[in-house]
Amino acid sequence: MLPLSAAKAPPAPPLAYIAISMLGAAVAIGSIAGLSLWSGTPWLMAPFGATCVLAFGLPDSPLAQPRNIVGGHLLATAVGLAVLHTLGDGGLASALAVGLALGLMQWTRTVHAPAGANPLLVLATKPALGFLFSPVLLGALVIVACALAVNNARQRGSYPKYWY
Repeated sequence: MLPLSAAKAPPAPPLAYIAISMLGAAVAIGSIAGLSLWSGTPWLMAPFGATCVLAFGLPDSPLAQPRNIVGGHLLATAVGLAVLHTLGDGGLASALAVGLALGLMQWTRTVHAPAGANPLLVLATKPALGFLFSPVLLGALVIVACALAVNNARQRGSYPKYWY
């Protein structure tokens, strides 16, 4: 094993890969922003930006698979809403919500790191229960649809690695 100081970072991806990643992230977030304008309801949330990093920058990662994107966002948000409505929005509730969300995502094999922020977002903004559907479910589905199109245009049949 190399000493930590001798370890090297992996090489940067080719410029074409980077350009397609950038395009995919921009199209996904632009689509969600457009739906916000069209519906008059805010759909953009910070965790979706982090989801795009995984879905377009690291599409082979288990964290970037559709079940993880959709399931992770849904479960973590549901936990946040449940904690908000039972324990409130304090620091202990925040800690418990993030811990429970991680445990539930691990148990269901839907770990998605950006979704770990969802309980904190829920406790900070106190949204209605419909938040779980819009923007969370619909936004996650938009990102997955864009990832399917962009990643498979980049390399046919490459995404997803698995559905379930």
